[in-house]
Amino acid sequence: MSFFHILTTKKSKNQENCSEPIQPTVKRPNFAVVTMAAIGIIFGDIGTSPLYALKICFDSKYGIPLTEESIYAVLSMIIWSYLLIVTFKYVLFVLRINNHGEGGVLALMAMALRTANSNSKRAEIILTLGVIGACLFYGDAVITPAISVLSAVEGLEVTWPNSSHYVLMITIAILMGLFIMQRIGTSVIGLVFGSRMIMWFIALAAMGIYQIIENPNILLAFSPHYALIFISNHTSQAFVVIGVVFLAITGVEAIYADIGHFGLHPVQFAWIAIIMPSLILNYLGQGAMLLSHPELVTNPFFSMVPEGYRFALVIMATLATIIASQAVISGTYSMTSQASLLGLLPKLRVINTSKTSTGQIYMPSINWILCIGVLLVVLIFKSSQNLAPAYGLCVSLTMLVTVALAAIVIKSVWKLNIFVVSALLLFLFSIDLVFLLSNISKFMQGGWFPILIASLCFVVLMTWYAGQKILRARNIDEGILVEDFVKNNITDSTLRVNGLAVFLSDNPKFVPTSLISNYKQNHVFHDNMVFLKISIWDIPTVSSTDRLTITDFGKGIYSVRVVYGFTEKVDMNAILKTFNDKYNLVDDLLKISIFAPRTSVTIQANAHLAVWSQKLFAWLVKNETQAVDYYDINLSCVVQLGSNIQL
Repeated sequence: MSFFHILTTKKSKNQENCSEPIQPTVKRPNFAVVTMAAIGIIFGDIGTSPLYALKICFDSKYGIPLTEESIYAVLSMIIWSYLLIVTFKYVLFVLRINNHGEGGVLALMAMALRTANSNSKRAEIILTLGVIGACLFYGDAVITPAISVLSAVEGLEVTWPNSSHYVLMITIAILMGLFIMQRIGTSVIGLVFGSRMIMWFIALAAMGIYQIIENPNILLAFSPHYALIFISNHTSQAFVVIGVVFLAITGVEAIYADIGHFGLHPVQFAWIAIIMPSLILNYLGQGAMLLSHPELVTNPFFSMVPEGYRFALVIMATLATIIASQAVISGTYSMTSQASLLGLLPKLRVINTSKTSTGQIYMPSINWILCIGVLLVVLIFKSSQNLAPAYGLCVSLTMLVTVALAAIVIKSVWKLNIFVVSALLLFLFSIDLVFLLSNISKFMQGGWFPILIASLCFVVLMTWYAGQKILRARNIDEGILVEDFVKNNITDSTLRVNGLAVFLSDNPKFVPTSLISNYKQNHVFHDNMVFLKISIWDIPTVSSTDRLTITDFGKGIYSVRVVYGFTEKVDMNAILKTFNDKYNLVDDLLKISIFAPRTSVTIQANAHLAVWSQKLFAWLVKNETQAVDYYDINLSCVVQLGSNIQL
């Protein structure tokens, strides 16, 4: 069943009341531990922006003169971007619009789709917006690790002038090591990285305070009038610098996507109490130093400390950027898992890496696809300066999608006053639009690359959705209702064999195709047959009372529907045990035969999809994780039956 169909189908009473979160089935660690892990995973990306953001703002190719006026103006823009975009919009507002604890644009889309009728134009628009937002996140995901690690390793050039030819090799080695260690899980990585990142933010604050003491007037940059005056006097230059200032807040969407790993309150506390103050102090320190030493603009961050400490700072910065990459990698896992479980992507192998949090996962296939993409970015662009124009366009577009979907949720679900909602969203939308227009100007300078990645992802997701939609419609048109099957095919003269057979089903109302295939081959039915449909609802966890629904059609025929949340792992053994305990049909679960389909696609010239779309869909079907692996079914019990479908 597709994501779109799931979200627009009427649910049970418990699921309809989506404003009341279902209690999770696991206990989270204590607040301090979760907060430390969140700092290690979620804030790495935005926490390393001081390495490159201010430096790139005054890069000569952008034509922004390094003057006292421009320094105050740029710092003012950065500070107020943190206050308005990150703190007000995301940390205090958008993070609260979560799908029972799960964040990200797909979780937001799920909430918005509950307000639309199935097959309506409104629902299609919401679905398309959500898919666009997810694909833009993927486009940004291949840029973030590359620019983060490159910017840190380039710090070697400050202390080791002839090291430029080693930068790419060191960067590639570091990134490979990061992707290799993903298998140990974000819970372990988060705790290890968390303590290091706390040290990093302490260092950022200390460096900033040291420079601010030398020139305390820089604190005047908190006043927004410096930014407004600069925009008024230098409109064209200000338009360019706004897009570069945006580099300081990239990573904010990763915070939203990763919230399911750690929860709302630890994330809010970490940002307001630790992360934001440290970042602002460091930017102010860089600005204070540039007021006195403008010649250090080529690399202001590493110039903030005495020369004897710079190599140690490079090492610390490199470690921090490795951690920065973790934020977007974890967000990519979360986004892909949601898309896969809810029907926007084929089934993909998911490994839960924590016993205390269902949101902490590892996806091997996505890990290595992302690894290849990131390494290609490093080899193509070669430096953080070249990557800077490519960075930010996808994020600014995603932020607009987030605002649009949030508008639907708070109007229809939260039911707030329409005038208050309109004023708030218009304000947020206007800020995001300014950032977007400024970033669009960088499209030909490299912004095209993440947009290309996002476009390819969009084609994949929509092709899978379209193919699945066709197959669902055909199954309904050509399918055999279970009631009719029992009435017309199960009689006293029907040849049946001993045993319990479980047939995986796509729709609990219709006879599974695997049963029909088995009958054509063997010409017998089992004494007891279960048609098993596993559904994934658009909430993270499902209560035990809603987990299992059994319909007894008589004559040994049962239809079983099992429901899981999209962060839960399907437990086939538990399903079979619960059913068998109720009816006591076998004395050993290993005696149950499980029939699973193995599907292939035939390409047709006159099909509903173009030939290239059919080929892509067929490739996706071929490479989809099979049900026996996806549900971790004991292979000794499985019979796989091949079936061919035509679009």
